[in-house]
Amino acid sequence: MKGRLFVISAPSGAGKSTVIGALRKRALNLGYSVSHTSRRPRGSESEGKEYHFVDRETFERMASQGEFVEWARVYDDLYGTSFSALDEQMESGVDMLLDIDPQGAKNIKSNYVDSVLIFLLPPSLEILERRLKGRGTDAEEVIERRMKKASDSIRDCLWYDYLVINDELEKAVKEISSIIISERCRSGHRRDKIKRLFPLLF
Repeated sequence: MKGRLFVISAPSGAGKSTVIGALRKRALNLGYSVSHTSRRPRGSESEGKEYHFVDRETFERMASQGEFVEWARVYDDLYGTSFSALDEQMESGVDMLLDIDPQGAKNIKSNYVDSVLIFLLPPSLEILERRLKGRGTDAEEVIERRMKKASDSIRDCLWYDYLVINDELEKAVKEISSIIISERCRSGHRRDKIKRLFPLLF
């Protein structure tokens, strides 16, 4: 049985990395797909753990050869998810967790119809702005751009399968864990029902 794809998307500053880090510590038996990026590592980020760091020329070559399920330009950096990173593990039955920018999320359903898309919302735009400023890494104009992009992605998030508010880490992690367990049960029951009705097809 092929694995499912669980995708978490969020505007910058909504706490997606923290939530995903906490999710990966839970016993949910999820594989994790590491995306490629043209940007340089930040802080304690290391190759192959948070991202695969490649130069822009390598990234653009991979994109032109159709190696990415989705890719997006986020400000001046490029981010993408390779087919090979997902397919190898999913074909062996592993459910995969993927975190991507909202720009790239829309392309996922066309390649993985059975995927589950979860949008992580900040409690409010005011709190999001406070979080972005609290990082101390971005100039004021960059924060303004991030806030504009966040507003656009929140306005456009109703097509996701689930919306989860990250107002408290443990609560958000519990809610996403419940979604994953519920979706696994639902898809399993659907398959079992079809197999019982049409055994010769399987």
